[in-house]
Amino acid sequence: MKFLLALLFVAAASAQTRVPVGTTASLRGLSIVSGKIIWASGTEGTVIRTVDGGSHWTVIKVPGAEQLDFRGIHAFDANTAVVISSGPAEKGQARIYRTLDGGKSWKQVYEQTKQGIFFDALAFWDRRNGIVLSDPVDGHFALFTTNDGGSSWKQTPAASLPPALTNEGAFAASNSCLTVHGKKDVWFATGGASVARVFHSGDGGKTWTVAETPMHPKNASSGIFSLKFVNSREGIAVGGDYQHPDSSELPNLMRTSDGGRSWPPAFPTDPAGVYFSSVDLSGRRIIAAGIKGLWIHSQSWQIASTENLNTAFSGHNVVWAVGPKGMVLKETIVKEDQSAHVPM
Repeated sequence: MKFLLALLFVAAASAQTRVPVGTTASLRGLSIVSGKIIWASGTEGTVIRTVDGGSHWTVIKVPGAEQLDFRGIHAFDANTAVVISSGPAEKGQARIYRTLDGGKSWKQVYEQTKQGIFFDALAFWDRRNGIVLSDPVDGHFALFTTNDGGSSWKQTPAASLPPALTNEGAFAASNSCLTVHGKKDVWFATGGASVARVFHSGDGGKTWTVAETPMHPKNASSGIFSLKFVNSREGIAVGGDYQHPDSSELPNLMRTSDGGRSWPPAFPTDPAGVYFSSVDLSGRRIIAAGIKGLWIHSQSWQIASTENLNTAFSGHNVVWAVGPKGMVLKETIVKEDQSAHVPM
């Protein structure tokens, strides 16, 4: 049996650039539309946007959101984007905004005020259908869906999800503890409880199953932080302990080839258990980022950058990464060999 996420790395990054963007906001949300159109979001109601591949950036402060932390963003094109703010709903920090004109104007399209709601991540299957994940309320994770491109949202009945464990939650670290694929598949990952778990729905969030992983968090700062699937069966999960980013006893990378029912550890780092807050897949490469920098895996791990990062995603042979204090990193990578597969 072969794991089709074959990982043969031909060369390290050929060019790395820290891109000045004119903000000191901490950035976590990142959405790559094309080689030219990239959006990101963060603290102080900040959204940044480029339409020329990063040569020039527009820094936008969403009116009325100056106290909010936009930890998730999804952009559809140069004009249309949806952002979520992460924070306690009872303090007015759980909102969703949408723009149709490149950020010139924004409409608040949804707000939750129920105590315990805390938006963790946002994802879209297509231009109309999307989903937002919140930490548990009354013993169940809270989910919100849209079928009109983010203009309106409704909560999924809590009873459709398996009960949350004691102290279980999701991490709003990189807008990637929630991921979707195809037309209906969606997964989200957790931490903080006795075992890190992965929830899966194959019908757009109507019904759910949940699988335990080999990761057993020791505190509220540890668990699975990010997921990425290449099809309905094969995916990667990363995490660790953000209070101990240099190393931990936790398996910081696991993979699945059965749609998320099982998650054997894979591709250990040296030192073991380095904390990763986000993961992406670029052809046969794993792109992982966290406090200890940008790591790229093929046949072995290569450290491409030691900058403190929150999120890194790839597209068009470029890795874009964002982090604290207005950090935007552009990493150009060479085309890879597509010939090898890693055995299960």
